[in-house]
Amino acid sequence: MLSRLRILMALLMSLAFVAASCGGDDAEEPSSADDGAMDVAASSQKTLTDECNENSDLDVPEDFNVVLVTDIGKVDDGTFNEFAYNGLKGAEDCWGIETSFIETVSEADYAANLSTALSSDPEVVVSVGFLLATDTLAAAEANPGVSFIGIDQFHPEYPPNYVGVLFNEHEGGYIAGALAAAMSETGVIGVVAGREDVPPVVKFVNGYINGAKAANPDIEVLSVYNESFTDPAKGGSDADQFIGEGADVIFGAGGPTGSGAVAKAAEAGVWAIGVDQDEYHTTFAGGSGAGAEYLISSAMKRVDLGVMRNIQAAIEGTFIGSAYVLSAENQGITYAPFHDAAVTDDAAAAVEAARAGLADGSIATGVCFIDGILEGEGSACD
Repeated sequence: MLSRLRILMALLMSLAFVAASCGGDDAEEPSSADDGAMDVAASSQKTLTDECNENSDLDVPEDFNVVLVTDIGKVDDGTFNEFAYNGLKGAEDCWGIETSFIETVSEADYAANLSTALSSDPEVVVSVGFLLATDTLAAAEANPGVSFIGIDQFHPEYPPNYVGVLFNEHEGGYIAGALAAAMSETGVIGVVAGREDVPPVVKFVNGYINGAKAANPDIEVLSVYNESFTDPAKGGSDADQFIGEGADVIFGAGGPTGSGAVAKAAEAGVWAIGVDQDEYHTTFAGGSGAGAEYLISSAMKRVDLGVMRNIQAAIEGTFIGSAYVLSAENQGITYAPFHDAAVTDDAAAAVEAARAGLADGSIATGVCFIDGILEGEGSACD
């Protein structure tokens, strides 16, 4: 894996940063949520309790105060806001710090909400989403005594008190592709994505394609980008089209638009893979949503770990302005448990092998981690 320094150096090249084996064996009996397949998925994840247990013995300054500012939405909205909030609460539970949050209603409120957060004299401010990047940078430069943690916020350079938490989405896509290829019986799978001008989305899509083709070179991968992240009806329509073309696994990688594709596929009895969080708990309401048994997993970005780890650095006095990249290597990129889905033992083994290979460096996605373009095809990594 690339060192953190090399990752940062490569990121400086970017002008902007916004956001499987062959088909299943017919003779194999599927695994249920009660046996070994589920255990493999669950064991690949690090919990906030695990993180706390490893770092519980901290000398926490008195009245240490952290404020979180959401992107548009609430702290229980099933997106990055909720995942960041979970990391905040994990830090509170572990180290006894003071925490609070401000929920953003519109983009016009970003600067004002950051100003309100600063009025409580916090040691740390967490801001969620790339749309807050400009205002967070301005706040960090104006308040050098406060540590800022920005989720999905890239800058060519960071002041000493500002960390941008970024993600190797191409690894999450690769893991999802390996699982999709292993579960597909038709040899056709699909991915419904968000905007093509957002590098994390491109990373997901190309990672998915490469992960699937590494497992099954003959697999056909259908893909579509969308103009909006917030159009679940369009995502559902895309899923319907792909299903009509023979796809039997659909990956949604585009916010609510992608979740619309995931929900539509599952309702139609087609395997589905979510993104960012475990969509079993969000899109399928903890298993009560229609088709929950067809959600085989989600490609997860552990925002909560990124928040908790950087709050810890601020407590310890080791906080350094930079990009902090979550990857398979540091358990920041992984996949969700299979829950109610009848995932085969072979598929469970394939997806875990992909995750483990990415984590130990024996597998490379072939996708540039800066812009998501395939390496060797004019990417920023070439």
